[in-house]
Amino acid sequence: MLAGLPIDPLVALAYLISGVLFILALRGLSSPESSRTGNRLGMLGMLIAVGTTMATHDAVALPRLVAGIAIGGVIGFVIARKIAMTAMPQLVAAFHSLVGLAAVVVGIAAFLDPASFGIVDAEGAIHGASRIEMALGVAIGAITFSGSVIAFLKLNGNMSGKPMLLPARHVINLGALAAILFFTFGFWHSQAPMDFWIVVVLSFVIGFLLIVPIGGADMPVVVSMLNSYSGWAAAAMGFTLENSAMIITGALVGSSGAILSYIMCRAMNRSFLSVIAGGFGAEAASSGGEAKEQRPWKRGSAEDAAFLMKQADSVIIVPGYGMAVSQAQHALREMGDVLKAAGVSVKYAIHPVAGRMPGHMNVLLAEANVPYDEVFELEDINSEFAQTDVAFVIGANDVTNPAARTDKTSPIYGMPILDVANAKTVLFVKRSMGGVGYAGVDNDVFYMDNTMMLLADAKKMVEDIVKSLAH
Repeated sequence: MLAGLPIDPLVALAYLISGVLFILALRGLSSPESSRTGNRLGMLGMLIAVGTTMATHDAVALPRLVAGIAIGGVIGFVIARKIAMTAMPQLVAAFHSLVGLAAVVVGIAAFLDPASFGIVDAEGAIHGASRIEMALGVAIGAITFSGSVIAFLKLNGNMSGKPMLLPARHVINLGALAAILFFTFGFWHSQAPMDFWIVVVLSFVIGFLLIVPIGGADMPVVVSMLNSYSGWAAAAMGFTLENSAMIITGALVGSSGAILSYIMCRAMNRSFLSVIAGGFGAEAASSGGEAKEQRPWKRGSAEDAAFLMKQADSVIIVPGYGMAVSQAQHALREMGDVLKAAGVSVKYAIHPVAGRMPGHMNVLLAEANVPYDEVFELEDINSEFAQTDVAFVIGANDVTNPAARTDKTSPIYGMPILDVANAKTVLFVKRSMGGVGYAGVDNDVFYMDNTMMLLADAKKMVEDIVKSLAH
């Protein structure tokens, strides 16, 4: 503490510094080259925020704060050490649920003991503004919690990734949202306990109803959207707690998540409002999604693939969730290195929703030390497939599926795809011909004359290709 300054200005300054660090962290995370610096800045900002919060509490509360931080820190450390990269999407969804639940718990605590939060007037009534903040925080938090739980179950395979359609679901959803707003107004007007608890219950229900009808093709948007919800819930609770760091952090997470969701919807040719309303494309999914009849296709071996790529001038690698499941990213980078050493141009094409969450493939390739300047987004590389000798698709189905352009009954219709079919040769790695992508639809690329199917575990196939390239 600086001499001559009271504690409040110092607290405000510390929270402001942490907020600036969070902003710089987001800026750093926008690029692979600066992502590590951005992550460190975010960690420093959180350390300052947590330390300031602990410093402003009395000695009685301090042991409980330290105990909570220690328990949470140990759990987080263990999870971070054990979690596989393939499970990162469901982990993110699980963490979102905890943020939402924390907002609900804080809101309920403030409602039950408002005097401890300093939000009561001389007559003991909760301030009108605090009632609105409390109700909104609890509502958004409950929606985030139940929605994130459903997203976790779908991503983790405990629930089907296909849309679960409820009769008149849009009417039910709109009615539930209208009821939440109505009882929020009632709580603000009269501070009736019944209004508050109805808001809590309805919000848990609507979170479930919003996510259940959404299918696998839209799940990356859902993860991003829930991230936004968790931020707004934290910001609302920041007002209740009069904590500027929570307000800043929540607003940053909420706004950045919303912007990312909008960008992803544009990349998928989806309507943002339709996705957040729940179940966009569900009718199409119910009429499509079945595997097509058996058609002739060509099967190749690792030796065939190695020969074709060794003779090529250019190869574009398209990674997908299958690569993540088999943890083939390191073998894939080794294959790229061998090809480059032989004079072949190697690039990586990333679809905005490849994998199960935004940036999933980028993180895996960065983990394998793939050079950043070899990784390209869809809009930057799509035109190059027509001049490419070999498109090497490893575990990516939906994002390369021409049905997105030709089949109006498909759940992925309208989604931009990587034009791998335009390459002179397509090498498609997948476990078997019987499997389909997360959206549940077959891929016409499998049966094209210029496609060779490489049926095997992705990691083993790439390792075998590397061995063949060395001979």
